[in-house]
Amino acid sequence: MDLKKWIRDIPDFPVRGIIFRDITPLLKDPEAFREAINMMKEKVSDIKIDLLVAPEARGFIFAAALAYDMKKGFVPIRKPGKLPYKTVSIEYDLEYGKAELHMHEDAIRQGDKVLIVDDVLATGGTVSAIAKLVEEQGGVVAGILALAELSYLNPRTRIGNYRVETLIVY
Repeated sequence: MDLKKWIRDIPDFPVRGIIFRDITPLLKDPEAFREAINMMKEKVSDIKIDLLVAPEARGFIFAAALAYDMKKGFVPIRKPGKLPYKTVSIEYDLEYGKAELHMHEDAIRQGDKVLIVDDVLATGGTVSAIAKLVEEQGGVVAGILALAELSYLNPRTRIGNYRVETLIVY
């Protein structure tokens, strides 16, 4: 199945000059969504992992479905003030400012092998920050998995030497 046909391009969103890759048509179609999850799972079937970690909100959709199917734990990465227990955080630069991500302080144990999952790999800034947060807590980044990659934004230059798998490349 060509998953790219289920992703809608929205020009000038959220700001002029940006093409937003809208995954909601894919999510709405049960066969396309199921195929995306199956294909994502296949991409990382050879990696030993303990946990899947994903940023809100769209990363949650893919990571939670994969964690359920793979019988692994899921750790949500959230914006400040969204998690109820004690957190650890990381602040990182975006092309238009700064952002901060939080994770429960007990979410990752020493040596946990972690797969970072997101919907779209754009500049690589978010997953790079998550990787650093995981490693600061003693986890090992086993790989990064995304539905789509915006290669024209060169995300892999920010990610370093991690294994990166994507299904769709723009």
